[in-house]
Amino acid sequence: MTYLSFSQLQAKLGNRSRSSVYRDLEAGRLPPPVKLGARLYWSEDAIDAAIADLYK
Repeated sequence: MTYLSFSQLQAKLGNRSRSSVYRDLEAGRLPPPVKLGARLYWSEDAIDAAIADLYK
């Protein structure tokens, strides 16, 4: 399983702004992050699935 940092997540989503990514998280369009240590990471598989669901 691969995890994405916030900057990698932004790049995968087309260089979206920080506020846009957090708006998508609050709206439930993106899966919640996993906290590893002091940082947040997102499962790349979950992000890919969320993107696929948006375009169905």
